[in-house]
Amino acid sequence: MRNPLSRTIVEIEPSGIRKFFDIVNEMEEAISLGVGEPDFDTPWHIREEGIYSLEKGRTFYTSNAGLKELKVEISKYLERKFGLSYDSDKEIIVTVGGSEAIDIAMRAMLDPGDEVIIPQPSFVCYPPCALLANGTPVIIELKAEKEFRLTAEELKAAVTSKSKLLVLPFPNNPTGSVMSRKDLEEIAEVVIENDLFVLSDEIYAELTYGEEPHVSIASLPGMRERTIVINGFSKAYAMTGWRLGYACGPGVILEQMLKIHQFAIMCAPTTSQYAAVEALKNGDKDIIRMREEYDGRRRYLLHRFREMGIPCFEPYGAFYMFPCISVFGLTSEEFAEKLLESEKVAVVPGTAFGRGGEGFIRVSYAYSLEDLKKALDRIEHFVNNLRK
Repeated sequence: MRNPLSRTIVEIEPSGIRKFFDIVNEMEEAISLGVGEPDFDTPWHIREEGIYSLEKGRTFYTSNAGLKELKVEISKYLERKFGLSYDSDKEIIVTVGGSEAIDIAMRAMLDPGDEVIIPQPSFVCYPPCALLANGTPVIIELKAEKEFRLTAEELKAAVTSKSKLLVLPFPNNPTGSVMSRKDLEEIAEVVIENDLFVLSDEIYAELTYGEEPHVSIASLPGMRERTIVINGFSKAYAMTGWRLGYACGPGVILEQMLKIHQFAIMCAPTTSQYAAVEALKNGDKDIIRMREEYDGRRRYLLHRFREMGIPCFEPYGAFYMFPCISVFGLTSEEFAEKLLESEKVAVVPGTAFGRGGEGFIRVSYAYSLEDLKKALDRIEHFVNNLRK
């Protein structure tokens, strides 16, 4: 019998994040700090709008690109928050989460042999999506001493005649690293000089904690026409299960992305779209409330790790810490496995996010302060035993 499977998909490794999540689900009294999902419920006024849309019988397909009202609100939101201006009719597509937007952007832009430059550690989907779009991933291993920011020098060194697309995953999952305006200006120079395009994944744009607010590279001179901006509702509005994201960019690219979206998906969930309109209109206070809570947890974790003598740079984005555990003589995988086995605390090995994550673990603080305190006490007990 002929092999029914594609070699490409068989050779792609499954996500390293889910492994520990699946184990901890079956372990009594275990605490998981592994999954990047807000512990807040979707704010009630947003849920209520979703419920109301069902009560009114709004259960039909929307247009392929999304509800017109939602696209208009996305356009207004991006303008007032990040200084980005997009035509709601031609330059915005509503997708099934940010993940679909990443996938269809790569499929619309890549030909066989085109190189996709991907800084790592970073979210797990970029290399597989590049491969599934017939692209060739080119990895830049970011450095802890530079707080895992991408530098212009690193980008220049990775560019070849086949380079086409740069993935810019900031604020970053798993490191919590952010890029300043100056950082992005230097990256933009290299991008323009080498005629590259950028896929800027800004799903954590609302979750930044430093003095400088998030800056989108698409807002810089010469970059709007070269950039696809990916964003969504999962992180900022605690709407993970609603599965709603969006892509913004030049109409010539969005037109082709829409074709793939039409044939593969049809449209994003209707109920979720109505709820998202309410989120954008009246959800700013929800974002501030949740961000302040995350910031308190962030500062608590940073204090505890430093108190334990575990090196950890201060992350100013997302809701993750990326402490260095190499001093214990264990690989990231070994550290995570032994911690789960002995203390019933789940974290994610840094290598789940690329080879550059070796020697680190990802710790999510999208959990209650009470759970974080319990987990950190257990981690402290674990590392003290390792030092004996």
